[in-house]
Amino acid sequence: MKLFSFSAKNDDSKRLGAVIDDQLIDISKASTEIPDTIDKALTEWPIARPMLESAITSLSKNNIDKKFVLHEEDILFHPPTTDHCNFRDFYAFLQHVKTARTQRGLKVVDEWYQLPVFYFSNPNVFNGHNRKIIKPKFTKELDFELEVACIIGKAGKNIPKEKAHEYIAGYTILNDFSARDIQRKEMRVGLGPAKGKDFATGLGPYLVTPDELENVRQNKSYNLFMLAVKNGKQISSGNLADIYFGFDEMIVYASRDVMLFPGDVIGSGTVGTGCIFELRPENTGGWLENGDKIELSVERLGKLTHFIKE
Repeated sequence: MKLFSFSAKNDDSKRLGAVIDDQLIDISKASTEIPDTIDKALTEWPIARPMLESAITSLSKNNIDKKFVLHEEDILFHPPTTDHCNFRDFYAFLQHVKTARTQRGLKVVDEWYQLPVFYFSNPNVFNGHNRKIIKPKFTKELDFELEVACIIGKAGKNIPKEKAHEYIAGYTILNDFSARDIQRKEMRVGLGPAKGKDFATGLGPYLVTPDELENVRQNKSYNLFMLAVKNGKQISSGNLADIYFGFDEMIVYASRDVMLFPGDVIGSGTVGTGCIFELRPENTGGWLENGDKIELSVERLGKLTHFIKE
């Protein structure tokens, strides 16, 4: 399944959509016996998933009434998760870690290979697909980060690795916008990123269930091509299969003696070369500025687009 959260541009209420036969469908109205928002679907995921699968199969086999067909230009995409969730962003791609630390004159510490570290970020600043990102006044070095996130589908604590996949409702694209000049100062303190990340994070547009990806499973993840395009020009590419720590390992670590809840977001960290910081601004047309358009694509997961404004 490929689900999304949306509202009509003249209506603030959120509804649940699904991609069916390559069309955006208002499944919350096309099928009345299912959760009508992604929040409700994730909160009740073990029950909601088979209901949604059945509804999508039924709609796919019949001619879908045109009144349920949506057009991207007529809707607002919301982040495909619950309104109240936790957000942990990991640091799981070795190439990115090596490059980032080398540029700071550091080596990869032994501990990095031993456990999948993460930092907590702000779920209240998630921005859906096709939204404007206001460039903070406090930064001159605004950057993007090309990532994938998994969304937790049921509550769990001390989750064993062999069961971790059962807790994943689906995957989506994540853009961890970063103020590099602020982050650089914060990292010298040794506590981790804070205000350098605390202003905007892109998430979406779709929640893609794991069964849609199973036939491209590779290494610890999936063979999915990842791409970043700035103002129509490709500046970065990578593959999710290059990840060092799999999402199952991240879930195990995150759930140690603490409960994960439906809708919680687990970010992968930046794929190798997946940001201006790694590639350097002189090679990518500079840091993100007013008027820039940044598009992150991940094979099978879709394209997440944002527009930078001051």
